[in-house]
Amino acid sequence: MTVGKVSYLRDMKDEKPRSADRPEPTRSELEILQVLWQYGPSTVRFVNERLNEDRREVQYASTLKLMQIMVEKGLLLRDESQVKHIYRPASEEYKTKSLLLNRFVDSLFNGSVSSLMLHLLDNTKVAPSELDAIRELLDKAKKNKK
Repeated sequence: MTVGKVSYLRDMKDEKPRSADRPEPTRSELEILQVLWQYGPSTVRFVNERLNEDRREVQYASTLKLMQIMVEKGLLLRDESQVKHIYRPASEEYKTKSLLLNRFVDSLFNGSVSSLMLHLLDNTKVAPSELDAIRELLDKAKKNKK
């Protein structure tokens, strides 16, 4: 959809893709999304600088190309109304993480959340405070199901 000079690959208000239709971001695309979720709508230069500071050395041209691909895939929206284009995620952080987590649980644990939790607790160092937080979440979930 194009409004003035603002180009949006997908207007999230008008068209909500089913989760099966949503593209799954690559690891590099997730790094870019995490920068945008943390700092808000940004230029390619800003995203590239954050990637170089926080994560790893990335060339500007590589960041630009990847962000252009992300627009084509529907992962990012691009505002072309200014000289410097501004990019923002097409989907909220929570929705994207939920989609990825659900796909992960479905593919690795046959949809079993309990299998995932047992695997995590068995193979990960869990601090006592984290166990307390998990217990509270489980108790809360149990009460809400009644």
